[in-house]
Amino acid sequence: MKRSLVLVLPLLLAACAGGRGSWNGSVQCAPYAREHSAVNLRGAAASWWGEAQGQYNRTSSPRAGDVLVFRSTGRLPSGHVSVVKQVRNSRLVLVDHANWEPGEVTHRAPVVDVSPNNNWTRVRVWWSPIHAMGKTVYPVYGFIEPTGTGGS
Repeated sequence: MKRSLVLVLPLLLAACAGGRGSWNGSVQCAPYAREHSAVNLRGAAASWWGEAQGQYNRTSSPRAGDVLVFRSTGRLPSGHVSVVKQVRNSRLVLVDHANWEPGEVTHRAPVVDVSPNNNWTRVRVWWSPIHAMGKTVYPVYGFIEPTGTGGS
């Protein structure tokens, strides 16, 4: 069972945003983030960073209400988005997100900045099935702020 979860997990995580190769479950990260933040973007999660340009400010400093945008990777072909609920310190935020754990909404999940320059370009994410931070380091673009228009 554990081995099959390890083999299937990347496929399920890859699909949180919908689109090509998506998991067609009822809970997906992009629609969830749009519904639970003031950021109204569409498309695959990884595309939100580019779509935000000129509409929303983009930053590497998290604030509650921001949307954290994960880059597309082999494990996350569509990327991933999470809504920041609380900033604990310069390297730790708590997020709400959908489909990180397949078909589930996770509330107040810790996300840790592990980038060498503390610039939120690489993160590790809480994985409830093991009750610990996941081992995988994910590249991220940064945070989309829900208010204001900007060009950063």
